[in-house]
Amino acid sequence: MKLQWKPGTMVYPSPAALVSCGLYPGGESNLITVAWTGTICTNPPMLYISVRPSRHSYSIIKKNMEFTLNLTSADMVRATDWCGVKSGREFNKWHETGLHPEAGVNVASPSVAESPLSIECKVREIISLGSHDMFLADVVGLLADEKYIDPQTGAFDLGKAKLTAWCHGHYYSLGEMLGHFGFSIKKKQ
Repeated sequence: MKLQWKPGTMVYPSPAALVSCGLYPGGESNLITVAWTGTICTNPPMLYISVRPSRHSYSIIKKNMEFTLNLTSADMVRATDWCGVKSGREFNKWHETGLHPEAGVNVASPSVAESPLSIECKVREIISLGSHDMFLADVVGLLADEKYIDPQTGAFDLGKAKLTAWCHGHYYSLGEMLGHFGFSIKKKQ
């Protein structure tokens, strides 16, 4: 039997991602942890992040209309959490966490050098929804750490990257692959 709860956001797990924003080099930049993110469209490639307007990074993203979504690894989980509970108004998060900014390729916002995969984005639209505003963004570049590229297939090895997920107040390392798209209908040899 299932219990009925009040409505809430229980779509878990979601990525534990670091959004880098601002101008780099030569300008103010910041990091914000987000779990409210996801794919919107594949053609054109689009994603979203949802950010509270009270957050320091909100005004930076709104001003520059771009950001970089950095997926995080198990090695980055402490810094990821720290960036979610401390404000860029009071701390230089790059300095405090020991993470390193790298100049963007297709955007002025930096990427996180330690991130296995950084997704450069330009904001298309901002939608006010209540507690959070949604930044709908076009993906304009992908920066993949070459140490996670399979030399035989050229594919990004998500398992090797040990990506992290957020699930109802907790961080998890993604584990064993259980199958691939279409495996349930593949003919046995």
